[in-house]
Amino acid sequence: MEGHGKEADDGRDRRGLGSRAPEFVRSRRALHLSWQVGVFVVGLAVVAAGVVMLPLPGPGWVVIFGGMAIWATEFVWAQLVLRWTKRKVTEAAQKALDPKVRRRNIILTVTGLVIVAVLAGIYVWKFGLVPPWSIRHQ
Repeated sequence: MEGHGKEADDGRDRRGLGSRAPEFVRSRRALHLSWQVGVFVVGLAVVAAGVVMLPLPGPGWVVIFGGMAIWATEFVWAQLVLRWTKRKVTEAAQKALDPKVRRRNIILTVTGLVIVAVLAGIYVWKFGLVPPWSIRHQ
């Protein structure tokens, strides 16, 4: 059968899926299992940190995708998720470059900025330059 050369022997298929562990690790079952557990735990810690960063300051999604990339060094499912994500991001970027979409996005951004500016102007007109937490109601 075609495709059963070196690529199939080292645990990867022609598309590059599979373990990227060093050969000496892959050749010993117990060591490879330990390697996979370690990769999973490290990836899980990174993904968990990214999830914590979503509502807090920090690059949450970047860290989550970093954890997925760590998992993708060992697990085919993570490699497939990253490929799918990369394809969707590329499609979205190409769609965003469409002149009609760009024009719509610019109009929405300008409209949002005008609304924020009007609300800020009303706030300053009514309360002056006083932070909201310093306003005392009588």
